[in-house]
Amino acid sequence: MSLNSVNNLEVRFITATETHTVRHPVLRPGRPLSSCIFDGDTNETTLHLGGFVNNEIVAVGSFFKNNHSDHDLKNAIQLRGMAVLEAYHKKGYGRQILEYGESFFKEKGYDIIWMNARVNALKFYSKLGYEKVGTVFEIPKVGEHYVLFKKL
Repeated sequence: MSLNSVNNLEVRFITATETHTVRHPVLRPGRPLSSCIFDGDTNETTLHLGGFVNNEIVAVGSFFKNNHSDHDLKNAIQLRGMAVLEAYHKKGYGRQILEYGESFFKEKGYDIIWMNARVNALKFYSKLGYEKVGTVFEIPKVGEHYVLFKKL
């Protein structure tokens, strides 16, 4: 079932396993497929969104019910595994996935979306209203990140 269709992108709810098609080549290239499985992926409160072009999955984002105690981000949703296949960059597909998730969780009564964002994605998220909190930190085998958040 299509949730939203703009710019030839159809946004749908998907399973955790379906996210691997995009997570693996974008976020974990050269690593085992198992590195794409995140704690909480199959929790009842976790939502996975997929963006499809011509019925092919090209973008994903996963939203986990998770507060961030270090930065006092409560009644919050954590975005993880946000990825768009390289051939589909700069088409607004990541923005569409993110905006759908923001709208969905705002309607559900959540106050904040936060994430550990890669340093090279900072410009993308900043343009969409996300703010940095804290300092840069390293996630082993993944790279440097910032905690970003946005009030809904």
